[in-house]
Amino acid sequence: MKQGEAIHTLRRWSLRDRVIFTHTDLRKIFARDKEPAFRAGIAALVRAGFLRRLTRGIYFYALTDKPVPHPLEQIAVALRRSCYNYLSLESALSEYGVISQVPLAGITVMTTGRAGLFDTPFGRIEFTHTQRTVANILDHTRDVGRPLPLASVKAALRDLRRVGRNTHLVAEEELAEVLPDGG
Repeated sequence: MKQGEAIHTLRRWSLRDRVIFTHTDLRKIFARDKEPAFRAGIAALVRAGFLRRLTRGIYFYALTDKPVPHPLEQIAVALRRSCYNYLSLESALSEYGVISQVPLAGITVMTTGRAGLFDTPFGRIEFTHTQRTVANILDHTRDVGRPLPLASVKAALRDLRRVGRNTHLVAEEELAEVLPDGG
C-alpha cells in the first residue's frame, strides 16, 4: 500500500462523511493489497497520524476537515454492525430529562450483540445485551436522525429497571410530566 494513494482514498471516503472504519472496512477498501502489505500499510498510517486507532479494530481518519457528528454513536454502530442497537438506559433518559444527572463520559447502548465496555478518545461506550425481539426493538425506538435510534421513555425506563442500576436517578416529577401514567 502506497501511503499517498491510501491517504487519497481515505480522503475520498471522508468527502462522503465516512471517517470511522473497522479493520474489515479498511481491508475491503484496500483489497488489492496482500495481507502483509495491508497490515504494514495500516501500521504506517497510524504511526504517521493519518489514521487513529480508537479501540480494537476501529480507526478514525484523522485528516478530516469536517466535524464528526455523533462520533460515539458511529463507533458503536461499527463495533456492533451486525446487531440491532439503540440508545437507552441513562443516555436516553437523560435526553428525555427524566434523570437527575447527565452522562458526560459516554453513551449507554442496548444491543442484540455482546455486552461490553469500550473506552475511546471520544468517550466510553457501554453495550448492554438485550434479548428483545427485533420487532419489539423497532416498536419501542425512533429514528432521531443520528446513527443510533433512541428508545422511547417507557423502553429506556424498562431497560434501566431490568438492568437494575441507577434507578435512584429517575426524577419522578419529570417522569410524571413525560409519562402521565408513571411508566
